[in-house]
Amino acid sequence: MRAHVLVVDPDPFVRQLLELNLTRAGHRVELCTDAESALGAIGAGPPDMLLLEWDLPGQSGEALIRRLHAQARTHDLTIIMVSARTGEHDKILALESGADDYLTKPFNPRELLARMQAVLRRRVPHGAVDAVQMAGLRLDPHTQRVVAGTRRVALGPVEFRLLNFLMHHPERVHTRSQLLDQVWGRHAVLDERTVDAHVGRLRHALQPSGHQERIETVRGTGYRFVAWS
Repeated sequence: MRAHVLVVDPDPFVRQLLELNLTRAGHRVELCTDAESALGAIGAGPPDMLLLEWDLPGQSGEALIRRLHAQARTHDLTIIMVSARTGEHDKILALESGADDYLTKPFNPRELLARMQAVLRRRVPHGAVDAVQMAGLRLDPHTQRVVAGTRRVALGPVEFRLLNFLMHHPERVHTRSQLLDQVWGRHAVLDERTVDAHVGRLRHALQPSGHQERIETVRGTGYRFVAWS
């Protein structure tokens, strides 16, 4: 899959390394050094993917993710954080903020390319295509809409696919590994903690209608959708 990739990193060596490897792989590459220049580039035409360092001059990469996901035009922008921060807390925070994946520096360019391809493949919808309604929620894969009563529930693409799969397989317990296969795809190169981060975002989106409790954690195993109280 070929993509328009925006690289945002203050380190000239990293920018050069990424530009070289991404160009060789057939991607169109655009380079920026900070959040403000990235916003200008995105405003001129959103890329297919953003490769982003956390520690940027001025506004941080994590803050930039939140800013982009708060805007309708860039809410679904695909983002991989490629950062020198290696802490587990940083990784989880980035994923909770809206990053699709997280890779620490130094990184193997082949691994980065594999992760990029896995993320791009996720744009192809997974799971059932029939509308489903239960527990006061209605989900329609054709219109990509979720409604709780009369309230529209705003979900990102990953959270939508996650809820779609869980609602089409209610009451069953699914391991994190199974959810990665079914929601992200079998070729996804992701840590299982990624599932936890997106479940957290799904619960947050369902909270105004009280449906967050329908996404139940089964300790030591995974998650399930509770259809009946």
